[in-house]
Amino acid sequence: MSEMKYHNNFLKEVEERVEEGHMVKMCMQCGVCSGSCPFGPHWAHPPQELFMMIRAGKREEVLSSDSMWMCTSCYQCIVRCPRKLPITHIMHGLAYLSKREGMVPKGQPTAQFGQMFWDNLTKTGRVNELKLSLSLYFKDGFGQGIKNAMAMQSVGLGLMKAGRLNPLEILGGHSIKDKSGFQAMLKKAREIEDTRRKLA
Repeated sequence: MSEMKYHNNFLKEVEERVEEGHMVKMCMQCGVCSGSCPFGPHWAHPPQELFMMIRAGKREEVLSSDSMWMCTSCYQCIVRCPRKLPITHIMHGLAYLSKREGMVPKGQPTAQFGQMFWDNLTKTGRVNELKLSLSLYFKDGFGQGIKNAMAMQSVGLGLMKAGRLNPLEILGGHSIKDKSGFQAMLKKAREIEDTRRKLA
């Protein structure tokens, strides 16, 4: 009887396209990661379950899950994992793969914030905290934005007193000296990413 070989294209894809993805197959399903996570009770699919789903080839279920978007990078899972798996890195890598493949769950707040942060940063090379905050407050409409701003007014006033928030930043704010060089770097990074995607 010939030896049966195990084939899983999704596991291979994760190994090739996700940071530290080759470590997924080292998970022994002990559950220490989800037991250590502050969001443990709220995971739709805790890390060890996601890793088993990857090994089972459940690409759509994994990449459309919102679980990897819940990771706050506290690193308790890595510290406590008996196999020292880089779980946080893998979770962020899965989130990035999900975004690249257009499979982020609709309305996922962490993904929305990440996009807002990126859009803000790439304009000037630095984050404009005031514009980022306003984008976040008003993302669900003007009325909700006013409510959000009123609820956070004491925080905003505290930031202004500490010199961390300047109302004049709404006019433009600070930027890096070489904006054209920064944009050229981003363009090159996109070209490299596109090339890697075509070769995958």
